[in-house]
Amino acid sequence: MRFPVVLFDLDGTLIDSGPMIVASMQHATRSVLGREIPEEILSAAIGGPGLVAQMHALAPDRVDDLVAAYREYNEPLHDELEAFWEVVEVLPRLRAQGRRLGLVTAKRRATVRLAFDRLPELESNFDVVVTGDDTERHKPAPDPILAAVERMGASPDEAVYVGDSPFDIRAAKAAGVYAVAVGWGGIHGDDVLQREEPDAFVRHAEELLGVL
Repeated sequence: MRFPVVLFDLDGTLIDSGPMIVASMQHATRSVLGREIPEEILSAAIGGPGLVAQMHALAPDRVDDLVAAYREYNEPLHDELEAFWEVVEVLPRLRAQGRRLGLVTAKRRATVRLAFDRLPELESNFDVVVTGDDTERHKPAPDPILAAVERMGASPDEAVYVGDSPFDIRAAKAAGVYAVAVGWGGIHGDDVLQREEPDAFVRHAEELLGVL
């Protein structure tokens, strides 16, 4: 088997969380900073090195307040969270082929738990879950992906990372794993992803089976 280990990003790859992330960012910046920041600026940072880093880039002196406002608004929204069901349905098919699956996200473990509680079909597919709590550096650094590969007892050339952001592609390349970009996330445009030169680009989850 070419790639016995397949790792997935969470936001915009497995769950349709882009709109709620943007809404939570807008709430935080409005309530704490009294500013309207264009949606395209907020969206561009999604999928990167985590919430704290995103807020630091917006206002380094108000990070704690911004993070608190974001989480207070964002966490209840998980009650309405939906998955990208087309890709969720592919996960057991990958497992049936003998592949092991992992999740690598910059979200903290408590927030991942909210997603799993809302969408229990997700959690049962993953042998390893690496969150923002597990590594000091986050995407686009390779550390989270390498941590997942190591936990699975694999080498980078045996692994794939599937994600919807430019940060995912950069992290995959830095880790030496095969980088698959997906076009269904709705957060980052196809052109943004293609500029990162992923090893493969797919617009439908079914295509993953062919790519792998």
